Amino acid sequence: MDLLFLGTSSATPTRARNVSATALLDDSGKGWYLIDCGEGTQHRLLRTPLSLHGLRALFITHVHGDHCYGLPGLLASAGMARREEPLDIVAPAAIEAWLRATFDMSRTALPFELRFHPVETLEQWRSPQLHVEPAELSHRVPCYGYRFTEARPDPKLAIDRLERDGIPRGPLWGQLARGHDIELDGRTLRSERYLDFARAPRRIVIGGDNDRPELLARACEGAQVLVHEATYTEALVHATGNPFGHSTAAQVATFAEQANLPNLVLTHFSARYQPGGRAGRSVEDIRSEAARHYRGQLFLAQDFLHLKLRKDGALEVAETTAAAAPAAAPA
Repeated sequence: MDLLFLGTSSATPTRARNVSATALLDDSGKGWYLIDCGEGTQHRLLRTPLSLHGLRALFITHVHGDHCYGLPGLLASAGMARREEPLDIVAPAAIEAWLRATFDMSRTALPFELRFHPVETLEQWRSPQLHVEPAELSHRVPCYGYRFTEARPDPKLAIDRLERDGIPRGPLWGQLARGHDIELDGRTLRSERYLDFARAPRRIVIGGDNDRPELLARACEGAQVLVHEATYTEALVHATGNPFGHSTAAQVATFAEQANLPNLVLTHFSARYQPGGRAGRSVEDIRSEAARHYRGQLFLAQDFLHLKLRKDGALEVAETTAAAAPAAAPA
């Protein structure tokens, strides 16, 4: 499971950072998932090997523009690239109405089906590769985070259960091994019932905008990685007197420490924090504040940072998959 950051700025883009978008890559090397889609996300994708044909599903955390204004253009481009496979979109219900109105107004006809799943009523979204569960957060509008759990950690067919349930050898076994549920003699046979796993699943939690990190406590159980916004430092919030529905680096780091999370990735930084500092503020201020409260492995995301979550749960910087991507290292 890999993370590729496509946008790490909050509210507005900067020269170095686009607005929110994160790609989650599965181990097949072909399929990937997009969490949030701020304006310009498709331009960021052009600097990566990711194809819109390989996009398996979209997950939107909330309706603010820096998290969703890139959706109409990205979907229209997928249509022009002759994508035909249906696309799942997990998002607040308002996103469906907005997209359909936008396409109707612009007379855009997509050659593939959009399958919407309102996050407000969703318990779990599943694919052969991932199980995804939403978690409600605290922001100025309804907002959600998502827990991504590896569905099939080194699977091995449970031969004894297959034979006991009278499932004949052959293609059906292959479908179950690949994570597909099957129908047999009026029964729905769940793949996971006939698989044994060699290790615990990898789990990544990606939060949306949120001023109460502790709301992700349950989602983070068993997780190796938390990706969470750290829009401001405490000093700026104290100076303005208003967190604007966001978390400080200290808040997130304190939660991650209490939750015993081994890896914390901070993102969604205010444009006030620039490399080298501007008006006395530097993105390193965010790193320093977080490091005072968190003893695990800390990363500050930047656009095109590529992180690999290994099967043993270790998180490491991968060789870049994007053109002109900046170097990055953990704290």
